[in-house]
Amino acid sequence: MSDYKLEAAVAAMKYIKTGQTVGVGAGSTIANLINLIAAEPALASTLTLVSSSFTTAKLILEKGLRLQSANTIKELDLYFDGCDQFDEELNALKSGGGIHTTEKILAAMAHEFILIGDAGKFSAQLDVTYPLVIEVLPNALPFVMKHLNINFPDASLNLRMSSQKDGALISDHGNYLVDIHFAALLPLEELNTKIALIPGVVAHSLFYRMAAMAIIAGQDGVKILTPQR
Repeated sequence: MSDYKLEAAVAAMKYIKTGQTVGVGAGSTIANLINLIAAEPALASTLTLVSSSFTTAKLILEKGLRLQSANTIKELDLYFDGCDQFDEELNALKSGGGIHTTEKILAAMAHEFILIGDAGKFSAQLDVTYPLVIEVLPNALPFVMKHLNINFPDASLNLRMSSQKDGALISDHGNYLVDIHFAALLPLEELNTKIALIPGVVAHSLFYRMAAMAIIAGQDGVKILTPQR
């Protein structure tokens, strides 16, 4: 059986150049990419890597690669990351890991944000398969939940709870995560703005018109997609 995530990572290697500062997200496709970088010492020795993920950062260090903290840099040459779902405009939903705030910062810092992964993530239009996740300041949670209920009365709101301790799951930034399950998605431009404008919302997991390219692999081989807008 073909390993589509590995094939996508191999294709992504062609875009990495000597001396670049490269951001990477989380997931198995990104892990493949780190392993491929480490297998090319001449290239790897010239790169600076930045990651939004604790797990990926750990792998980077284990491979002996140069890791730099995001709070010490102003820009990235490239940022590679996967997603739960993306559409023909390369709008992406990143709901699972709960680290979308840092991922979005790195994506915005990059000259090119490139989605990578298997072709099964593609949908002509985003749908309600996955929730939209918001990161919320703790002291604003009741206010934010109230306004979400007013603005999206048909949506289901779930405060993400910890499976390892009693209480809510806390993000890397010390905030709460709320999953919003919509009955139907609003137009994405409206949704992108409407959520972000609620005071107390740090960031949401819709990456609206941020990606410059998607590298996906599937039964039809590797494809390079650009936004169809």
